[in-house]
Amino acid sequence: QLQASGGGLVQAGGSLRLSCAASGRIGGMGWFRQAPGKDREFVAAIRWADGGAYYSNSVTGRFTISRDKAKNTVYLQMNSLKPEDTAVYYCASSPRSYNIGHYAGSSAHDSWGQGTQVTVSS
Repeated sequence: QLQASGGGLVQAGGSLRLSCAASGRIGGMGWFRQAPGKDREFVAAIRWADGGAYYSNSVTGRFTISRDKAKNTVYLQMNSLKPEDTAVYYCASSPRSYNIGHYAGSSAHDSWGQGTQVTVSS
């Protein structure tokens, strides 16, 4: 079970931090998002063992993924938010260890959170 939180309404240029608590064995976790009328897309992923991170081009330099191994929790710090970042954000978890780029694929993850809405106003 994954439980995501931290979404909300923010003005363009603002920041939000999403959190997602997981249970069980974790090889890697990822954040994905889905805007209205669009397909779900990859945002960021982290490999649990060494904290290696991977980002989509659209968020590189603005978003930071991190994890707290003691709490089995992954975070997504989102800075310099843009209206195009508006979406429902989902966290996902995989018990398997892959090369970090593999976590960018939805099929790499077994468990998904319920989603948290992020709305960025212009």
